[in-house]
Amino acid sequence: MDVTSVLELFGGVGLFLFGMSYMGQSLEHLAGNGLEKILQTLTTGKKKIIGILKGFFLGLIVTGIIQSSSATTIMLIGFVSAGMMSVTQAIPVVFGANIGSCVTAQLLRLGDLGGGGIFLKLLKPSSFAPMLIAIGAFIIIKAKKQKSRDVAGILLGLGVLFMGMTFMEEVFAPLKESEDFRKLFTSFSNPFLGILIGFLLCALIQSSSAFVGILQALSATGSITCGIAIPMLIGQNLGKCITIVLGSIGAPKKAKRVSLAYLLFNIIGSLILTIVLCILYYKVKPDFLSDVMNRGSIANMHMGFNIITALILLPFTEQLGRLTGKILRDKDDTAEENDFQILETRLLSTPGIALNACSRVIETMADRIVENYYLTVDLMIGYNDETFNKLIKNEDYIDRAETALSDYCLSINRNRLTPDNKLVISEILNSISDYERIGDYCVNMAYVIKDMQEQGIKFSPAGINELTSIMSATKKALDTTRKAFFNDDEKKASRIEPLYDAIRKMREVIQEHHIKRLQEGTCSVPAGVALFDLIQCMERIASHSRNISLHVVKRVRGDRSFDEQHGHALDPYGEEYQSLQTYYLNKYLDPILQSSD
Repeated sequence: MDVTSVLELFGGVGLFLFGMSYMGQSLEHLAGNGLEKILQTLTTGKKKIIGILKGFFLGLIVTGIIQSSSATTIMLIGFVSAGMMSVTQAIPVVFGANIGSCVTAQLLRLGDLGGGGIFLKLLKPSSFAPMLIAIGAFIIIKAKKQKSRDVAGILLGLGVLFMGMTFMEEVFAPLKESEDFRKLFTSFSNPFLGILIGFLLCALIQSSSAFVGILQALSATGSITCGIAIPMLIGQNLGKCITIVLGSIGAPKKAKRVSLAYLLFNIIGSLILTIVLCILYYKVKPDFLSDVMNRGSIANMHMGFNIITALILLPFTEQLGRLTGKILRDKDDTAEENDFQILETRLLSTPGIALNACSRVIETMADRIVENYYLTVDLMIGYNDETFNKLIKNEDYIDRAETALSDYCLSINRNRLTPDNKLVISEILNSISDYERIGDYCVNMAYVIKDMQEQGIKFSPAGINELTSIMSATKKALDTTRKAFFNDDEKKASRIEPLYDAIRKMREVIQEHHIKRLQEGTCSVPAGVALFDLIQCMERIASHSRNISLHVVKRVRGDRSFDEQHGHALDPYGEEYQSLQTYYLNKYLDPILQSSD
């Protein structure tokens, strides 16, 4: 092998790695949020075995698509770090991921096809690779839609992968006749040397699929026997763990347990196969160890190794999970976790999952806000410091959630955002600001009530009746807004604006009534100031609820041109809008008007 051959070999390896990476990225991008959400799906079932099997097949399918068990496991580390999956749920996915990574080797076995006519020749990678590259490149140049470009990227990546494989085979082909090359491989009388070589090469390449592909290319020389391939495959299964170990650095203990489970899977499997191999090498010495391997047999051996290991360990998923906890001294029931751990930085490169995490935090934020409004109502009925302090504690969470969500949304990888993702981010950023302001108004109301308690200010029976009515309407606005936001319910969202108009009308009527009571001397000035502050806060809460509802409408409709500042979910002069407004006025304003007659 001269210098030119070495350069061609490196070029072939480079093409192979690039093709694999480009194909995987295109597949992942084409699948979009669907692929990410599959991994995030809770792997549970009525029976534990069902949940385990669901997780196993999730890992197999997803890794079969993206062709990297390391990438799948690193995503799992992020999900567990974020609290979106438990360690026990993630472990079966890890087992499936190891088998899913064997798909590339099975595709490469097509290179063994030959003879039998033009049809079988066309199925050989060396025949259809140039055609795939040509078709893929043409579509990329001409296509305007991203989905078409992603499909073309898959074709181009697959073609480049096979072209790299062909280059490597052509470099290795002359070595068939080289006696020195044959001696190099037949010198592996010690299986541990083969394991070491497989480990080092796979750790260097950082891809078990690529390593197996290179081994398949070497099989074209006729020098790769079963006794040589088995140790090297054992070694590569250990070498691919380096990426996972590096990816878990800085992660919390629970996430490190996922990487440890991945490591244990490959260590246990490698140990079992090494024991069997040593028995074969030194005791039995069967003839098949000297059988020459081809692409297909190497691919089958690689897949068989992972299938057998998974079948052995799958029934012990829970025990393996507990073992990782004991090794890393982590308990499943630990409660000392960051409130916002779900906003895991490792998920920023997967927008669908990152936005799902944001939704979960904003849902908790909204729950605290609604709870604060209810606490404010309780304070109005009967003030106590315990309720007030609970409200202030919730407000602290709300403020921290708004800051964390804003920073996290702005850090999401913009290059991978779909049009729908962009609308979701816009909706979240706008809505968390409105939700935070609603929380502020709840606190303002609580302080007004506290001041009234300290100063001994009381409302008249008429004032209490009016406050009760407008508080009920505001509660309706908050509850409906929350349901519309988290259920993507445009119909509910469209009800908020006419309700806000009714609340605004109620505020005007209550102010008029109070001025009249002041003139009659049936209500004090301090009580009037407090009343005005409270109803003003409730109108602002309804106003921000209306803003959130319009964010929902824009996102659900997918209408980028929708003006949230001046637009309307319904025509304000239309029959439906007027009918809803009349309904709310009858329900909430009429009791006030009737009591004043």
